[in-house]
Amino acid sequence: MKTLLSAFTALVSFGVLMGSANAADLVLYTSQPNEDAQATVDGFKAANPGLDVEWVRDGTPKIMAKLMAEIEAGNPVADVLLIADTVTLERMKQAGQLLAYKSPEAANLDASLYDADGYYYSTKLITTGIMYNTAAAMKPTSWKDLQKPEAMGMVTMPSPLTSGAALIHAQTLAGVDSLGWDYYKALKENGAVAAGGNGGVLKSVASGEKAYGVVVDYMPIREKAKGAPVEFVFPEEGVSAVTEPVGILSTTKHADAAKKFVDYVLSKDGQEGFLKLGYIPARNDVDLPEGFPARDKIKVLPINAPEALKSSEKDLKTFSDIFGSNG
Repeated sequence: MKTLLSAFTALVSFGVLMGSANAADLVLYTSQPNEDAQATVDGFKAANPGLDVEWVRDGTPKIMAKLMAEIEAGNPVADVLLIADTVTLERMKQAGQLLAYKSPEAANLDASLYDADGYYYSTKLITTGIMYNTAAAMKPTSWKDLQKPEAMGMVTMPSPLTSGAALIHAQTLAGVDSLGWDYYKALKENGAVAAGGNGGVLKSVASGEKAYGVVVDYMPIREKAKGAPVEFVFPEEGVSAVTEPVGILSTTKHADAAKKFVDYVLSKDGQEGFLKLGYIPARNDVDLPEGFPARDKIKVLPINAPEALKSSEKDLKTFSDIFGSNG
C-alpha cells in the first residue's frame, strides 16, 4: 500500500489537525467526497446544536494508513470513522480498535447491514456496475460484455490498491462461479486498465477517452443528470456493494458525541440526507434517489466480511499479478 503523505506533510497536517481537534467535540475520519462529508457534518451539527466537528477526508486505504500510523504512535486523533467498507472495520473490530455501541436506530436496518455486537453499522449502499459513454457502439448488460472484441482496449477500472470499493468489488466478482479471477485475466488480455480511483474512471469515460468503466453507481448517475454523455448499468449477474459503515474508535475522547453521530447517520433525517446526495440509503423506509431502479430490481452479490478480511492480502496480490502494482 502506498502512504498518503511524505514525512514533512504528515507532521504539518498532524500539527494543524491537533491544534483544531483539541477544541473540537468530535473528530471524524471519512472517505466520503469532500462535499458529501461537509453535508453530513452540517446535518449532524444541525441536529446537535453546539457540537463542533472536525473532519479529515481521503480514500479509505490512505485514511486508514494515516490512522494506523497514529495508533502505532499512541495518539489516534479520530473519534469516529465513516469509510468505504465493512471489511476494514471488521479488521479493526478484531484488533480491539473499535468501541461497541448498540444504537437504537439499528432496529430500522436489515440485520445483514450491521455488526451484531454493535461495532459498526452500514449507512448506505454504494454499488459498483458498468458505465459507458453514449457514443459507444455496444450497450453492455453483463460483466462479460467487457471481455468482447468491441471493448478491446476501451475498458478502465479503479485499482484495489487505491480504492476500498474496488477491492470489495474484485473480491465479490472473484467469488462468482461464472466469473472468478479468470474473468479479470480475460479483461487484462482484452486491454483493460486498472489504476487510480473511481473519479479517474468517471472522467475517462465521460470524456470519451475510454468507452466503458467499472465504477460506483452515484458518480455516473449524478453526471448524467448534469448532462454528461454517460449511462450506468446494473449488470445482469448482479453488483458488488460497499456500505460506508460508521464505527467509533475505542480510544475516543468524545464517546457521547460519537454515539450521537452514529445515531444521526442511521436516523431517518440522516438517511434522507444521504438520499439527497444521491445514495441508496441503508434504511428500507427511505426512498431511492432519482435515476435508480427500485430496490427489488438491484441484485446485490454477497460478500462475507470476515472471510474477505482473511483473504485481502492474497486477493490484492492476485489482482496486482494480473494488472501490475501501479494502482
